[in-house]
Amino acid sequence: MKIRAGFHLGYECIQPTPMLLVLNIHPSRRADLLSEQVLTFDRPIDAWEYTDSFGNACSRIVSPPGLTTISTRFEIYDTGQADVVPTEAVQHAIKDLPDEVLVFLLGSRYCDTDRLSDFAWETFSSTRLGWARVQAICDFVHNHITFDYQKADVLRTAHGGFTDKSGVCRDFAHLAIALCRCMNIPARYCTGYLGDIGVPADPNPMDFSAWFEVFLGGHWHTVDARHNTPRIGRILMATGRDATDVAMSTAFGPATLSRFEVVTEEVAE
Repeated sequence: MKIRAGFHLGYECIQPTPMLLVLNIHPSRRADLLSEQVLTFDRPIDAWEYTDSFGNACSRIVSPPGLTTISTRFEIYDTGQADVVPTEAVQHAIKDLPDEVLVFLLGSRYCDTDRLSDFAWETFSSTRLGWARVQAICDFVHNHITFDYQKADVLRTAHGGFTDKSGVCRDFAHLAIALCRCMNIPARYCTGYLGDIGVPADPNPMDFSAWFEVFLGGHWHTVDARHNTPRIGRILMATGRDATDVAMSTAFGPATLSRFEVVTEEVAE
């Protein structure tokens, strides 16, 4: 299957503003590219590429005063297979986890495990270890939070989503990640493209999507608490502890997002 994806983002700055961008697809998907995927700018801007501590392909720029538009458009091969559901994946004892995975057991800015630990153990300690426990957490989060674009809040933490019971895909991911970590299951935040492939079209404007991964049976596995069903055509951009690590842009000064257009669609053969 072939997927066409990309975006146009516009940022208004009142002064030269350094920015970090996490807008490239993840290095693990580059072998699937059918066309080049590069960031382009509507005026001359120098960009420095680097790889962050989580293995994400990132960029550094200094955005000049005024409006700057950042774009990319590419085609990528996808298997067309839905997310794998590893029903027999086992949960590792903490002593058996790889060192680099341990950070995904800890609380982070948006995954405030200390405020959810008691609830998590009271609610999920009787579930079977491994994938069954992850699925129980996903079922709870999926039913507990109501998806509502109008209730988006960039300051909302996992506990905030638990209390507010509303939010967007990042809120589903943050709450599920925090609950998994409370139950000693390593979990990391993911961001990327997820088009309406194999499902009814969403009438809302296309957006980037957030999901998460859990480390079970020696591998990372995709989990989506918002949709709570295997989906087709995910294109991973970045992974991290939570949305802080994978923010599409981090500006070191005033910067207003004035244009936001994302496309993800299957290309007819």
